[in-house]
Amino acid sequence: MNTQLKNNIESLLFISHKPLSIGDLTKVTSSTADEVKSVILEIEQEYQTKAGGIEMIRIGDKHQFVTSSESSEAVKKFIKSEITGELTKPSLETLTIIAYRGPISKAELELIRGVNCSVILRNLLMRGLIEAKEDPKKMIVFYSITFEFLKYLGLSKIEDLPDFEKLNRSNNLDKLLAGPSGEAKEANVSEEIIEQKITE
Repeated sequence: MNTQLKNNIESLLFISHKPLSIGDLTKVTSSTADEVKSVILEIEQEYQTKAGGIEMIRIGDKHQFVTSSESSEAVKKFIKSEITGELTKPSLETLTIIAYRGPISKAELELIRGVNCSVILRNLLMRGLIEAKEDPKKMIVFYSITFEFLKYLGLSKIEDLPDFEKLNRSNNLDKLLAGPSGEAKEANVSEEIIEQKITE
């Protein structure tokens, strides 16, 4: 058994917001389809035989981790609190960057913020404030704001955000996203703009 490959696939299935195919996992892990299928089968058997709060489901040739039916009530309660609760400062910062610079990838977001954004992105997706679309050629997911976000702020279009043209075309951010040599004085886009609109 390839323990590292198994660990990698489990991690990918855990962080992904959508089911992953054998092809997806093969490309990301630089493994063969047979190797991935073998590991997937092993993971499936492991989660079928142990009692826990996480299950693995198969949809065609795609796989995903989901919460168990026994935990449904606790999960519903948590999701409700996550969706209806106030946005945290890190969430506001992430949402602001997506609003002004989207569509933007997770890697670009984390380059700007300097921290992992997986949990925050999942929360914003659950709230319906952002959406994720995959570029089939690049195999990269890009995030952008939704109509729900605009309604949340009482705006008719994204260009109505304060200083949108300036921040959307920030040369410093372009340098940062192009490589580590660029200095990004404006990379920390102030979430106060979004927060002010929300609390108005």
